[in-house]
Amino acid sequence: MSPAWTILRRRLAAERLIGTFIKLPALEAIDLAAERLDFVVVDLEHSQLDELGARRLVRHAHAIGLPALVRLPLPDRERVNRILEAGAAGIQVPTVRRAATLEAVRAAMRYAPAGERSISLAQTGAGYGSTPLREFLDGQDAGPLLVAQIETATTDDPLERIAAARPDVLFVGALDLTVDLEHDAERLRTRVGEIASAAATAGIPLGGAGIDDEALRYDLLGSDVALLRAGLGRALEERRKHVRGQLE
Repeated sequence: MSPAWTILRRRLAAERLIGTFIKLPALEAIDLAAERLDFVVVDLEHSQLDELGARRLVRHAHAIGLPALVRLPLPDRERVNRILEAGAAGIQVPTVRRAATLEAVRAAMRYAPAGERSISLAQTGAGYGSTPLREFLDGQDAGPLLVAQIETATTDDPLERIAAARPDVLFVGALDLTVDLEHDAERLRTRVGEIASAAATAGIPLGGAGIDDEALRYDLLGSDVALLRAGLGRALEERRKHVRGQLE
């Protein structure tokens, strides 16, 4: 069976996939996402999750066949390795300003000779030692996905240089961009267009949350918290309509 990241790459090249950020430490959030969504991103940047909780969610997602990436601020080699060994389909790196950041994370995600990641077969992807080393390495294909989140008005390296580092997705961080651009809607549209253009020129799928672009392939539908809030709002409104109908 192909690993989750290989399937995601293949699908991203051909269709829009819809996922959500996971911020709650609840396995039920993973179960519900698996019913309707294509993937999830466990959020270690903007949530109360710790690494242990994130790895627990990733492990559960892997067990039920739902691709789960992890948004990981300041990713270091050891954390990247632990998260990937838990079964993560990739790493999403926020606030990317330099190509060197992506190159360092990619090295931490890839086994030699393509990278610097330490190898162990005592992990879920290798059947906890049941898969021979050569077979395990051959099954890595291009390895877990690397998602580069662009969310500043400017970057230290040009967008073209960042795209040339070959992330699997160039992701628009629209909320931080809005703040960085002082809520100027026209400048925001221009910046989103620049990111989309850099992705298209490099042949990289475009990602984002809350943006409307026909080229979008990696589409994040808010978060489990936001979806819960919206669902509660709809349920409450329906209940009020029902009560009003009974009183009329």
